Amino acid sequence: MQRNDNRFPSIESLRAFEAITRLGTYEKVAQELAITTSAVSKRISTLELLLGVALFDRSARVLTLSAAGKEYVEQIRSILAQLAGVALHQRAAQAQPRLRVLATPTFAREILVPQLKRFTDRHTGCEIEIVVAIPYLDMAVPESDVSVEFGPRFVGARGAQRAQEPLLFESVFAVAAPAFVKRHRVRVPADVLRAPLVRCPIEPWRAWFEANEITSDEPIGGVKLVDLGLSLEAAASGQGIALARASIAKRWLERGDLVDLWPVRANPQTGYSLTVHRADDVALDFATWLRKLCGTLESTSQ
Repeated sequence: MQRNDNRFPSIESLRAFEAITRLGTYEKVAQELAITTSAVSKRISTLELLLGVALFDRSARVLTLSAAGKEYVEQIRSILAQLAGVALHQRAAQAQPRLRVLATPTFAREILVPQLKRFTDRHTGCEIEIVVAIPYLDMAVPESDVSVEFGPRFVGARGAQRAQEPLLFESVFAVAAPAFVKRHRVRVPADVLRAPLVRCPIEPWRAWFEANEITSDEPIGGVKLVDLGLSLEAAASGQGIALARASIAKRWLERGDLVDLWPVRANPQTGYSLTVHRADDVALDFATWLRKLCGTLESTSQ
């Protein structure tokens, strides 16, 4: 059987491309499609990468179609028109509000999903999709209406992109399983230097070492877990001392699976940030709700 090696771009990318050919600027396309200019730019870049050709001549001051772009848009317009004419695509159900939220696995599991009913009860007719992506590992991050990312604190616009807004930046403390503490005779912060430490590149030990006046390099060897929740699971199962944040570690601490070892807190410049990619009523209301939720969590964790 002959292999089918066709490359099919997303409808979202095609709609953005077609809209630019009519409207002329990313800003106008963003307004028509109810997305940000950065999302428009990403869709066009993804489309050109897939096709392997430049659809626009970027050497001129104004955005103009390349030869390949002129040929392609005529084909795409007829295809989009046919899709728009399909009766099933015009159902009232298509008007149902939708919200796609992208978050890290631990944030989604420990913070977002347990509280989500409070939001969905206010938007009973909205279809909400939660998508997860792991920092540093997911190279192709899925598109979303609202995203929650973990990383350095950042405020301000980056070119045409909507600014990331600091959402939840908590202090960090050391935790371990009670049996582990007893077995390894962990009493003072300096004892971490002779005990197994759970490593997580998202939450390095350096800031905690400095807060506790411990001179040591970042630990090496052993299992590396690229997820904050998995790090806590490893600590709870007796594999070592881990770093925790109050909102993330809450259920482990309440069950007694982990104990907060010392009162000293570190304040690394990393945490969760919020970005709204589609400025419609549902996305904006979700962002407001999430800000209030995380504000409450941050105030109670101090």
